[in-house]
Amino acid sequence: MTDVAVVGLGIHAFGRHPGVSGLEMAAIAARAALDDAGIGWEDVEFAAGGSDAAGNADTTVSVLGLTGVPFINVKNGCATGGSALTTAHAMLVAGSAEIALVVGFDKHPPGAFNPLPEEWGLGSWYGETGLMLTTQFFAMKIQRYMAEHGISQSTLAKVASKAFDNGARNQWAWRRQPLSEEEVLASRMVNDPLTQYMFCSPGEGAVALVLARGDRAKSLARTPVYLRSVAFRTRRFGSFEVFSPSVPLESAPSPTAEAAAAAFEQAGVGPDDVDVAQLQDTESGAEVMHLAETGLCAHGEQEQLIQSGATRLDGRLPINTDGGCLANGEPIGASGLRQVHEVVLQLRGDAGDRQIAGPRRVGFTQVYGAPGVSACTVLTR
Repeated sequence: MTDVAVVGLGIHAFGRHPGVSGLEMAAIAARAALDDAGIGWEDVEFAAGGSDAAGNADTTVSVLGLTGVPFINVKNGCATGGSALTTAHAMLVAGSAEIALVVGFDKHPPGAFNPLPEEWGLGSWYGETGLMLTTQFFAMKIQRYMAEHGISQSTLAKVASKAFDNGARNQWAWRRQPLSEEEVLASRMVNDPLTQYMFCSPGEGAVALVLARGDRAKSLARTPVYLRSVAFRTRRFGSFEVFSPSVPLESAPSPTAEAAAAAFEQAGVGPDDVDVAQLQDTESGAEVMHLAETGLCAHGEQEQLIQSGATRLDGRLPINTDGGCLANGEPIGASGLRQVHEVVLQLRGDAGDRQIAGPRRVGFTQVYGAPGVSACTVLTR
């Protein structure tokens, strides 16, 4: 298979940006990625991008330039960025382009997401029970997981505290105030066992990546970071996911478990080879569960792993080194690409105050979206 590398990175700071549209943030991130790659917009032969609430990504051509480039819009919940990346990667591997740009962005109003059940294949009764409010579903799911696998609320708090510590070192993060485990536990209870600071917030921001294949990748990348695999999966019958109206009698693997296994197989490496990872942490419990679903540890091992500090910046398996969704917030279209942006910085050795020490050979990302889709990537030096 032809090598595909990430040769350019661009980001617009996450948070709240009054007076700046989502499309403007996307254009800023795209220009930064092109500059990082040392190319112009006219060199891009394919583009893919997406947003949940801030407009159609392809309309950025009105700002970047009307070059006639093929540009596909993607909308797939929190997995929008991962879906756009999957699309661009496939085009490069197929030989349909030499250089591609991927961009994700969003601009959400304050407050929790408020989806309509009818738009997700569910009856209005599902919303009337309160389960369409994702904070309630997340709490129910992690309650069940904690009971089955011996996870403590202290571990949930440590996940959040780690995120805010890492976010304090990230100039693009929204939440940059470190919080202790005790402060996280003392914050307002939202849905038991999850307190206010264990949840991320909808936000604003944009990320863009430039990908190149073969000889173009080798000529453009100062420090080559190769996108060894991108795997995308939807839920199977029996997988207990967001907006599931019932608990299945027979359980099935989650889309994250299947996407991660496929990504590792395609890349020719295993979870034990990973030096740094970014996992979807819409709330603290998600990071805990995804650690095991991706194969980075066994179910139940998270308690000891997190309590020991192994997932911190100076631990043996640093997770969400940029602060994840908890510190950055979640502009839906940008989250999956933010993960790749951070892993590439770590593998390059360009992550500044949050740079991990030791081996920096293999990075992994996992993004999850409702009602049950997951995209995983493996990147290597």
